[in-house]
Amino acid sequence: MTSVTATKRSGPDDPHGGRNGRDGHGGQGGRPRRSWRPGPSGPPPRGKAFGDRAAWFLVLPALIPILVLSVGPLLYGIALAFTDAQSGRTRSTQWIGTLNFQDLLHDTLFWDSFRIGLVWAVGVTVPQFLLALGLALLLNQNLRLRWLARALAIVPWAMPEVVVGIMWRLVYNPDAGILNETIRDLGLGDGRDWLTGLATALPAVILVGIWAGMPQTTVALLAGLQNTPRELHEAAALDGAGAWRRFRTVTWPAIKPIALAISALNLIWNFNSFALAYVLTSGGPGGRTRLPMLFAYEEAFRYGQFGYAAAMGCVMVAVISVLLAFYLVGRLRGGEDR
Repeated sequence: MTSVTATKRSGPDDPHGGRNGRDGHGGQGGRPRRSWRPGPSGPPPRGKAFGDRAAWFLVLPALIPILVLSVGPLLYGIALAFTDAQSGRTRSTQWIGTLNFQDLLHDTLFWDSFRIGLVWAVGVTVPQFLLALGLALLLNQNLRLRWLARALAIVPWAMPEVVVGIMWRLVYNPDAGILNETIRDLGLGDGRDWLTGLATALPAVILVGIWAGMPQTTVALLAGLQNTPRELHEAAALDGAGAWRRFRTVTWPAIKPIALAISALNLIWNFNSFALAYVLTSGGPGGRTRLPMLFAYEEAFRYGQFGYAAAMGCVMVAVISVLLAFYLVGRLRGGEDR
């Protein structure tokens, strides 16, 4: 007689089969369970790798122009600073090491232009920020025709610097300019030639720089003001805080990161300014408005000293890098304090 246990199929509850037997996980029969799982050190999933490649393809259209139009010329300019490159097709370029930089150390005209550039950058950036802050606070109020005031405030930003320079040359015109005409009508004198006077040329150009760059600072600060919760101002007002105290304790902490960022960018942009001074005065009179960029431009394209001008550009890039480093360190320290 055949034994029942010999012909009985192993079930899931059979202690000798099923889960622990031949048909179980550790047996030889049935369908074995996969024991390998890819860990953190295993190969990345195919979908993730494809996504990374797709992201690079999306970035390339913006990355290639930066490499070709910014990084490439920068590296070429740095290399050119160590040569005696000059204008002329038949003249060969020789490697001269740091000779251009040694000449810069003793070039009083360059350091005068560097000093003028610092005065120009600070003289434009600081009043520009203060006026833009006041205008942003005004435009943030619930005033009638506020939309029209905001639209008019950004008009100078929409105008090219060359157009701004030509327009202000007409304003400063000694014979028929609106500024001198206003002075004569008010009986304050006969006016003067603002752009050719040794004492008035740089302040006149600084005034144009403030007017031309104030809209972008205003827009940035206005965006920060609009993102400040009104509940904070209302709570401070209920506590008896005046306008100045509300600004110092509520408004300024909210817009401080934006203010620092836009001020640092304005300082760099103004130090690199070229078009306004070129159109208004061409660096005159007597070099009183010759900014560093304008001085480098003259050395390269008026006198043909490309290597020497490239060395000036390297010095200015180094100065800008130092300013950026100070700004980034300040932002990092501010983030750690928070």
